[in-house]
Amino acid sequence: MPSRPRLPRLPQLNPPLDARRGYSQQEILGELRRMILEGNLPPGTGLPLGEIARAFTVSAIPVRESLQTLIGEGLVEHRPNFGYQVTMLTSDELRELYVVRERLESVAMAAAVHNATEADHQLLREIHARLEQAVLTENAVAYHRETRNFHLALVRPSGMPRVVHMLEYAWNITEPVQPMVHVSTMDRVVLHADHSKQLQAFLARDAEALLAASEGHHSRLNGVLEHLPTDTGLFAEPAGEEDI
Repeated sequence: MPSRPRLPRLPQLNPPLDARRGYSQQEILGELRRMILEGNLPPGTGLPLGEIARAFTVSAIPVRESLQTLIGEGLVEHRPNFGYQVTMLTSDELRELYVVRERLESVAMAAAVHNATEADHQLLREIHARLEQAVLTENAVAYHRETRNFHLALVRPSGMPRVVHMLEYAWNITEPVQPMVHVSTMDRVVLHADHSKQLQAFLARDAEALLAASEGHHSRLNGVLEHLPTDTGLFAEPAGEEDI
C-alpha cells in the first residue's frame, strides 16, 4: 500500500469565536478549508481524524463531518483502507479545470467590464500593485494569492453571482497545487504583463480588448502548466484501465 504524507504541523489556528465553548463544526470546517486553500496542506497530505481532532480539542465527529463537506467541495478525498487526504489531481485534470475557469471568467468579464464602479476600478488597481510588488520581490506565494484576487476582481462586478460562484468552486479545486508557486520567475513576469493589459482594458471599459488580453493570457498560462513538474508528488498518477 502506498504511503501518504503525514499531517504536517498545522499553522496557527484562528481562535474559536467562543473560547469557553471551543470550536464549532462550522469553525472547524472553515479552518480546514482555509489551510487547504492557502497551500498549508499540500495535495496528498493525509488527514487523520485523531490528530486533527486533538489540534482542535474536539471529538472526531465534527472533524469527520467537516471532511465529508470538503469531499463535496472537491478539496478532500477518501480512499478505503487509506483514509482522508487532500485531493490530488492529475496534470490533465488540472489543465481541464483551467479550461473551465477560462470559459467562466470570459463570460463574467464581458459583463463586469461595463458594470464596474469606480470602487471596483480602485480595488483592481490596488491588487495589481500588490501583484507588481510580488513580482519585484520574487514572492511566489504572494503572487499566487494576488493572482486569484485579481482575476476574481475582474468578474465580481458582472452581476452574475452563480457564474462567479462556479468559477470560485473550480478555482478552489486547483488551489492545493498552488500552481503559480511552482512556475519560474520569468513566467510570473510574463504572466503579470498580461495582467497589466487586462487592467488597462478593464479601466477603459473596452470589452473587446479585455477579452483579447485574457485569451492571450490563458494561452500562455496553459503553456506554463504544461511544464509543471510531474515527478515531485505534486500530481496524482493517471488512472490505468484497471483503475477505471
